[in-house]
Amino acid sequence: MADTIRIVDYYYIEAPNKPGEGARMLRHLGDAGVNLALLHAFPSGRRTQVDFVSTDAAALKRAARPAKWKLVGPKKAILVNGDDRVGALTGYFETLGEAGVNVTAVSAIAAGAGRFGAVIWVDPRNVRRAAQLLGASS
Repeated sequence: MADTIRIVDYYYIEAPNKPGEGARMLRHLGDAGVNLALLHAFPSGRRTQVDFVSTDAAALKRAARPAKWKLVGPKKAILVNGDDRVGALTGYFETLGEAGVNVTAVSAIAAGAGRFGAVIWVDPRNVRRAAQLLGASS
């Protein structure tokens, strides 16, 4: 089966970098009925940046208000899903590199059951071009 490639909107917040914060955030989102397609978090100075891709952006925005989260976005990233295989992302990286598009960040995982997923970040000015180069569905 062919990989699925699409541009997704992501939002982020800056959160305290302390034990239990992730659990608190996820509990809040779950209680609000927010389904996440992607969660990515990493240290940013003395805080943590938490990126969210929700299957329903409006639900994410509604959940952010009572939590007093300063939601930033939407911003764009490229989401890739497909059958897991050796070198699953190699061709994509080669295509982008040959076209002069720099990958600024990536997170990928073998998801089990023979599947993989990845989110690829490029410079915002290059998102649409990168997605076209990779064969994204419109």
